[in-house]
Amino acid sequence: MMMELSHSLTLNEDALNQIPEAKRPVFIFEWLRFLDKVLIAAQKSDIKGCQQKLVEQLTRHMQGAPGPPTRRLIARCLATLFSVGDTFLLFDTVNKCNDILRNKDDSPSFLPTKLAAICCVGCMYEKLGRMMGRSYEETVQILIKSLRSAESQTRIEIMHTLEKVCAGMGSAITNVYKEIYKVSRHYLTDRVMAVRCAAAKCLLEMLNHASFLYTTEIESVATLCFRAFEGSNYEVRCAVAKLLGTLVAMTQLPAPKGKSPSITQNKNCKQISLDEVLNILMSGFLRGGVGFLKGTGEIIKGSSSVNREVRVGVTHAYVVFVQMLGGSWLERNVGTLVAHVLDLVTNPKAANSHVDAVYSRKCVNFILHGTIGKLLGEGAQAAACKEIAYTILKQMNSIDFSPENAKDCNQETLFSQHLLVCALQEMGNLILGLGTTACNLLSDQSLNLIDTIIAVLVHPCQAARLAASWCLRCICVAVPSQITPLIDRCVDGIENMRSSPEAIAGYSSALAAVLGSVRLSPLGVPHTKGKIIFNTAEELLRSASQNSRLSLNRTHAGWLLIGAIMTLGTVNLN
Repeated sequence: MMMELSHSLTLNEDALNQIPEAKRPVFIFEWLRFLDKVLIAAQKSDIKGCQQKLVEQLTRHMQGAPGPPTRRLIARCLATLFSVGDTFLLFDTVNKCNDILRNKDDSPSFLPTKLAAICCVGCMYEKLGRMMGRSYEETVQILIKSLRSAESQTRIEIMHTLEKVCAGMGSAITNVYKEIYKVSRHYLTDRVMAVRCAAAKCLLEMLNHASFLYTTEIESVATLCFRAFEGSNYEVRCAVAKLLGTLVAMTQLPAPKGKSPSITQNKNCKQISLDEVLNILMSGFLRGGVGFLKGTGEIIKGSSSVNREVRVGVTHAYVVFVQMLGGSWLERNVGTLVAHVLDLVTNPKAANSHVDAVYSRKCVNFILHGTIGKLLGEGAQAAACKEIAYTILKQMNSIDFSPENAKDCNQETLFSQHLLVCALQEMGNLILGLGTTACNLLSDQSLNLIDTIIAVLVHPCQAARLAASWCLRCICVAVPSQITPLIDRCVDGIENMRSSPEAIAGYSSALAAVLGSVRLSPLGVPHTKGKIIFNTAEELLRSASQNSRLSLNRTHAGWLLIGAIMTLGTVNLN
């Protein structure tokens, strides 16, 4: 391009005047692209002679109603120019931008100029930081005042600029953080989604410098985040979840060494415990962004339900929270996290309906997989498996299977199935990832992992039985040597408990799941096993008509096993 060949940094205005009017914006854009690349590598001596003219040209084009790409380039070039060269025209340029922002002209033709001025101010504060002096006080006041009558594009640009002011100035502007917080919290629930994103990013940047957000104001900001999730789109959920997750993580992070007293203010504030932080997230997951009185009224009526966008947003926030604290923290607190997250699905508010229950299970599995499944090494994942196994065992021991107590524990059993489903699915995923290193887990006599999973096969709820079957299949895929012993145990279970409908359904689904894993194993199974399973299936079908209470279960189990045998291949079928 002609700009690349030019040795002059300033815009060649004679060449600009010679080209057609329609092509001038492209010419200016190419010059700005060239300038943006060159200024980064330039020395102060390179631009000393032409800096004043460059500033004049850039500010003139800023006032010429540029489009979004052009205004961003102008802003970057101005900021780089003052950081590399002299700053004698810096405050004059800031004042020109402030004058544009003070202008009351609301016409569409003036809007691009105003947006360009806002963008330039933001870039200069971000790049130059404390070199901007105390000019921030006036600039912040003008920006906040402009927000009151601003349309959506201006609101977005102002929130981005306030974020950049916070990033550049850091703890030097503690006297205006409260004002920025007030406007940010208002626009976090704006009707325009892009404004919500911009407000969330502004508050996220403030977290690095304003400790009152995660001390005295933590519950207020968390409630705002829950409200921001309502009616949100994907971009808003990601931005607000990052804000919420970082907010609660900041309470658990140690104070960085060498921080100035202004940043670690509010020393008298009580340290927020991990349980308190997790309860804040839990309240969003279970109740959403409703106020106390409203939530109570809805609970009394029995109509309380959380907006799905809120639940998904809080789910993302859980993952961000743990990611911020890191794998070492998770290793130390894996038991607490597993117990807390699995408790979410046992709460009646998480399962008002079957659809809500399934949705909540998906959310909990996302949290577990995004944290335990991705942040921990092999040893820590094995330890997490143990924690999950103990949780399953504790849950199964709390269920009374005697028929006379069936009605009393029916509701509790119904909600416990969701915990078991999530726990077994995550354990299955972890064991698949561990592969043959899971042998140590399976051989641990104090844990009895397989016995714990098999105990779930007689659970009254089908979802729990199927989750246990799938977990056994994962064990067989990871450790193929377990296939034959598990086939024998499942066949024995069907034979010994053929009078229990739950046991017939549970053991047959487990046997089908184990058979489904055989094709993934190079070891295979002895040919006689196929014949034994076929005989078991045949016996179930023959005896189905003998007992009307068990007829459906035996018929279903028999045909399920015959279908599973099909996966063994033609040799076994013959």
